[in-house]
Amino acid sequence: MNAPIQPQKDRPAIPRTVWVLGCVSLAMDVSSEIVHSLLPLFLTTTLGASVVVVGLIDGIAESAASIAKVVSGYVSDRMRRRKPLILLGYGLAALTKPLFPLAEGIALVFGARFVDRIGKGLRGAPRDALVADVTPESIRGRAFGLRQALDTTGAFLGPLLAIGGMFLFAGDIRSVLWIAVVPAGLAVLFVIVGVKDRTHDQETVRSPIRVNEVSRLSKPFWTIVVIGVVFTLARFSEAFLILKATSDGLSILLAPLVLIVMSVVYAAGAYPVGALADAFGTKRLLLFGIIALIAADLSLALFSNLAGAFVGIALWGVHMALTQGLLTKLVADHAPEGLLGSAFGVFNLFTGIALLCASVIAGTLWDQLGPEATFLAGAGFATAAGAMTLRSAWRESLDRESE
Repeated sequence: MNAPIQPQKDRPAIPRTVWVLGCVSLAMDVSSEIVHSLLPLFLTTTLGASVVVVGLIDGIAESAASIAKVVSGYVSDRMRRRKPLILLGYGLAALTKPLFPLAEGIALVFGARFVDRIGKGLRGAPRDALVADVTPESIRGRAFGLRQALDTTGAFLGPLLAIGGMFLFAGDIRSVLWIAVVPAGLAVLFVIVGVKDRTHDQETVRSPIRVNEVSRLSKPFWTIVVIGVVFTLARFSEAFLILKATSDGLSILLAPLVLIVMSVVYAAGAYPVGALADAFGTKRLLLFGIIALIAADLSLALFSNLAGAFVGIALWGVHMALTQGLLTKLVADHAPEGLLGSAFGVFNLFTGIALLCASVIAGTLWDQLGPEATFLAGAGFATAAGAMTLRSAWRESLDRESE
């Protein structure tokens, strides 16, 4: 059942650790999105890669991140500490940033992107588990929403810096990529001096999940995993948004504007959505997010102009705000006691494999049939995920009525 709405004066404050983790995410996202907003064009125009290669690099890298979350979730449960893996993950990501502007071929870009995403994977599950560890359940949606909003603010500032750098350096992508080194270093510093690890009285875990403990993962948890997998097939890399906008006439100098528009919408919605989830439940909001993704895909598929592209990009931001924090909250809400980090790891393992498939499918459809086919396929997968979410919410409603 949904928790009752608490008056503001009785509601617990969001813990300081959540705020610090949000600022760490902001700094690293500034760095990562400077790279991410220019990398598809760097690969295709500077290094001569095909769209399939762009999709493959992004798919493999993001899948590696998700699979690494399995390991980091297990290890953080085993260690009963979160901070060491969080620091390792952000440290690896920071070390890769100089490799992008130094790359003379696709291999080094692939290697840097792979290690960068491994770093993301190592920090992701322990970070989300630490947010859940330190936050009262009654404000968990707000806590995840706040961290996501700060993270996404970085995703808006990064491309904005990239645009400024492109004009400052007259379109020299390599020079702009060097800017990403500075905020990455700041993120690592913030972890070292600002993140407080879980305390001993929060320790309810004892070991990573074993094969014979899979039964402790409930049917509702596995339902969330299945929905997450089908949904991930629908939301391939944002690199395809950049390629779509530039193919519709957006100047290469302004290519990071794609991620700015998406991230502004995403950041503005993430915290309010988390607050609404605390008050009214999660799955109905998730459904609205899936509907927004379907609308985004249809706009990107059916309109071959910049106006249609940016309507789709803005709707993509709406769907991110309505889904990313909510999926994390659903995993936390359905995780067995003592296996929180491991549950995040299992979820990310399956969605990571789906993300690899999504990016390869998207790139192949783009090269063989054009961008319209890519986005129509995304709308189809999103429709399937929406049907599954609706069925799950309906079954939960029936279960509550029978109690």
